[in-house]
Amino acid sequence: MRVTDRRRNRYLGAAAAFAVCMAGTTLPTPLYGLYQERIGFSELMVTVVFAAYAFGVIGVLLLFGNVSDAVGRRPVLLAGLALGAASAVAFLTEQGLAWLFAGRLLSGFAAGLFTGTATAYVLELAPPERKGRAGFAATAANMGGLGCGPVLAGLLAQYTARPLTLPFAVHLVLLAASFAVVRALPETVPGARPARTARPRRPTLPAEVRGVFVPAAVAAFAGFSLLGVFTSVAPAFLAEELGVRNRALVGLIVAGAFFASTVGQLLVPRLGTRRAVPLGCLVLIGGMGLLALSLSTRTLVPLLAAALVGGTGQGMALRGAVGEVAAAAPAAHRGGVLSALFVVAYLGISVPVIGVGLLAGPLGLPDAGLVFTACMAVLAAAAGAFLLRRARALG
Repeated sequence: MRVTDRRRNRYLGAAAAFAVCMAGTTLPTPLYGLYQERIGFSELMVTVVFAAYAFGVIGVLLLFGNVSDAVGRRPVLLAGLALGAASAVAFLTEQGLAWLFAGRLLSGFAAGLFTGTATAYVLELAPPERKGRAGFAATAANMGGLGCGPVLAGLLAQYTARPLTLPFAVHLVLLAASFAVVRALPETVPGARPARTARPRRPTLPAEVRGVFVPAAVAAFAGFSLLGVFTSVAPAFLAEELGVRNRALVGLIVAGAFFASTVGQLLVPRLGTRRAVPLGCLVLIGGMGLLALSLSTRTLVPLLAAALVGGTGQGMALRGAVGEVAAAAPAAHRGGVLSALFVVAYLGISVPVIGVGLLAGPLGLPDAGLVFTACMAVLAAAAGAFLLRRARALG
């Protein structure tokens, strides 16, 4: 490959590191059952451990969401990879429930540093003629990486002798390779200052972004809530209600939602971002309906369809939301604005999940899931209707 081609494709290196970091956040998904047997804790505690990750993401986004706009993208991503490695070490040396919390929280810190910053970095590294591809690469790295985590962990847990250590050891190797790749990439923030000169600030929303931000954030919340339930609760439902205990298969089923999200993102350029977000909400409602059917009938096929349909809708809504928000944001605030968008999205991946965990005790897991699907379908419908009216008004 010629030097000019390598420079044009630098954004792919950043996207690959993005995917590796995000894969670490979903590695424990097929392993929760093993941890429950080994340590002994309830389904509610599974959702709380899962949500520790989301709260870590939110905390970092709120405090450091726009730091990369000052110190540069590369130092922030290198710090995120280091935190991802610390998370893997916590799981490798796990000595009880507190270590799971620590691993999930560190994983959340890593994802929080990566989510907005890596999205902006991928877009900025791409040459002008490849901006469209870079937008897809960024969101696909996010969702595709999340999907690769359960697949990798499920396969290693099912077919190797060290199910609770080998997935994290492999991830450490991938993180080391990603660290080398990011170090070799150029900085894209003009006049980036040393980290010691930057002060943490909450993400801000410039006036020109606010009109598009609110509807985009609502759509992201609804989509991420479905992914949160699939990631934290679906393995228990598969094992307890459907008798599916093969961890590789559980990982593939959960990953289906994330991979479908990537497919949904491919549809956005043809639809246009303004139409993609409301249509994504409509498809997402279809996924919620299929999930409700699976929960009420205790059958596998509707669950598989829910992962594919719901994931597709989430992908359409996410890429449309990121595209509209990134286009509206001034370059000097783009990292912070995208971080603010993902703060709302990760509230969707945490708060409803804990709600399902709380209801699972008195109602049972299937009925708790039905309450969730009804609430999220109403939210997605309201967001979709609002966004559709806005798209028509803007022509």
